[in-house]
Amino acid sequence: MIHDTRIKVLSDAPVREGAFVLYWMQASQRAHLNHALEFAARQADALKVPLVVGFGLHAGYPEANARHFAFMLQGLQETAAALRERGIAFIVREAPPDEAALQLAPQACTVVCDRGYLRHQKQWRERVAREAGCRVVQVETDVVVPVEVASDHEEYAARTIRPKLHQHLDDYLVDLGERGPERDSLSLKLDSADVIDWQAALARLDVDRSVAPVSDYMGGTSEAERLMHEFVIERLAQYDERRNEPADNWVSQMSPYLHFGQISPVYVASEVLGHEGEEAYLEELIVRRELAMNLCEYNPRYDSTEALPDWAFKTLADHARDERPYVYTAQQLERAETHDPYWNAAQTEMVLTGKMHNYMRMYWGKKIVEWTRDPTDAHSLMAWLNNKYELDGRDPVSWTNFAWIFGKHDRPWKERPVFGKIRWMSAEGLERKFEIERYVAKVQQRQAAG
Repeated sequence: MIHDTRIKVLSDAPVREGAFVLYWMQASQRAHLNHALEFAARQADALKVPLVVGFGLHAGYPEANARHFAFMLQGLQETAAALRERGIAFIVREAPPDEAALQLAPQACTVVCDRGYLRHQKQWRERVAREAGCRVVQVETDVVVPVEVASDHEEYAARTIRPKLHQHLDDYLVDLGERGPERDSLSLKLDSADVIDWQAALARLDVDRSVAPVSDYMGGTSEAERLMHEFVIERLAQYDERRNEPADNWVSQMSPYLHFGQISPVYVASEVLGHEGEEAYLEELIVRRELAMNLCEYNPRYDSTEALPDWAFKTLADHARDERPYVYTAQQLERAETHDPYWNAAQTEMVLTGKMHNYMRMYWGKKIVEWTRDPTDAHSLMAWLNNKYELDGRDPVSWTNFAWIFGKHDRPWKERPVFGKIRWMSAEGLERKFEIERYVAKVQQRQAAG
């Protein structure tokens, strides 16, 4: 079932005669449990035309490099095959996403798109709505509870959005009942770039190759589902107790797959329901993750320190001239050349694998604040490193994580140098709480393996 609240008409131009319904796939790169895809399929059946899925493969996508493109293309390879099995043509155009959609739109009766929350994603959809010349409908499918249903304003913290999300979960944690479309579109004559061979597709693209693809994580829906199944069986019951131990792999690893829309959060949530450990996991998957969408939707300054609450902005300004115990350059940080072996291990893990343990990412960010002369520069450095190396960077969750480092969605703490009333984290804290030396050894072992 697709709730009406997931659907938003971006252009109320009339539906016209055309060769097909176009689903412009961009954020939700999957063929399973995709509300936008299923809505488009039902529109196609109602109009008695086939369905075509279009995708814009843009080498200049903001901050993306070969690492991100490899993971994405691995997923698109599988998505293309899954759509073909349903008789749906997957048309890839090597063009900016909005341009790719507009190239296909003239032949479409109507255009359906998924939803993005970042500034450039909104701008692409706005342009397509203006220029497509037909009805354009957006279907939100990468959250459990649609953003506007959860709240009509920017929420102060997880505690304020949590009850609003929980009251709607039963309405939205439902199966889609996938079907159709009734008409095959595979015979349509539409030019498309080939993504079935993801390595060849990557080699063809003029992308930034300074950051290499990783072997630690393979993109695609089936791999996400395999990892999720393994997590539920082997680790979910002890997730709440063991998830913060950096030396252990007691997490689900879903963030890269959610980032690229290769798996539905509804699917992920449904997998853990009824199992021991579900409450702690759903807190992260739904409350914390959808708080990030709330921030990016309602705060246009989500990607800067201007998004901070007044108390945080003031306390950082009050301590801006405090002496820093260490100050490092961007290059020293990138090369993990600090005095702190724990921070160096976290940075190295991210560079090598495309992912950093969640708890260490908090520590990593706090230390960048401590070792940088200006909070605004610290924010920029954090974003640059994270977005360059993390598979799950460059999205609402990343921007919200950065904001949290500086006090967003948190409360004032005891005042101290540099941080003021912002929460502080220390190496000694890691040593008290965790087997942190085992984490360092684990990263060093991975580094030695190449």
